[in-house]
Amino acid sequence: MRWQGRRKSENIEDRRNMRVSGAGGFGNNSSMLRLLPMAVKFLGFKGTVIAVLCLGAYGLFSGNLGSMLALLGLQQGPSISTSRGPVQETGAEKELVDFISVILADTETTWSALFQQKGKAYQEPHLVLFRDAVKSACGLAQSATGPFYCPGDQQVYIDLSFFDELKNRFKAPGDFAQAYVITHEIGHHVQKLLGISDKVHSARKKVGKRESNQLSVLQELQADCFAGVWAYHNQDMLEAGDVEEGLAAASAIGDDRLQKQAKGYVSPDSFTHGSSAQRVQWFKTGLTSGRMESCNTFRKN
Repeated sequence: MRWQGRRKSENIEDRRNMRVSGAGGFGNNSSMLRLLPMAVKFLGFKGTVIAVLCLGAYGLFSGNLGSMLALLGLQQGPSISTSRGPVQETGAEKELVDFISVILADTETTWSALFQQKGKAYQEPHLVLFRDAVKSACGLAQSATGPFYCPGDQQVYIDLSFFDELKNRFKAPGDFAQAYVITHEIGHHVQKLLGISDKVHSARKKVGKRESNQLSVLQELQADCFAGVWAYHNQDMLEAGDVEEGLAAASAIGDDRLQKQAKGYVSPDSFTHGSSAQRVQWFKTGLTSGRMESCNTFRKN
């Protein structure tokens, strides 16, 4: 890609010199025990037992016990310590950060123009760089999570080590493959601004797991398509082989391929991001048309 010398974004937040210690979770036993006498005083012994049982049931069936405990003051959040001095980085890491900053700047230019055509204002997100673990409005995440977008704070989070994994584990090297990953996450920000993310989130709460997974797939495929839309409007950056790199990355992280590698078999009902073929198809759809309207993965045929 021809990216050197282009504008860099000012919306990079570098947290690589921050360390998140402690797993957070449900807090320690002593803090909960200290609150039990107070609960007994106001609820009585039986009331306290019933409340604890209900709380446990809620957490098990909703998967949101941590949030409930946090509301009651029973959850101990992770402690964050910041090291002194500048971020320690290699020359290769510095170049990668420059690259990410350029790609982010180009997404800002592209989506601002496309939103303006629709009479809307594009709100530029921040991109947070971290190492090992990071705390966001969506909770505590580790590097193994991979790059992600948090709608709660409208920020993208990336550990640079993922790009080594993309190259070595997923066999998808190249700067355009990296750009695809970044612009896919920005695609989720576009969905948030358009109100799509909130609608999908609301719909997923009303259906079973299988239907919820299907909605997740459609949302992810649309983000792939939006990444293609970005590429369409930045073809002056592309060189021979770049598109193939992006397609290889989209294919490498399809649910079917990842499940086959991890478990030896494929379970389509558990897909959350889409198959390799689907991801390639929708990325190409955006790349070919350059239009947001072509990315309606939710349209019923």
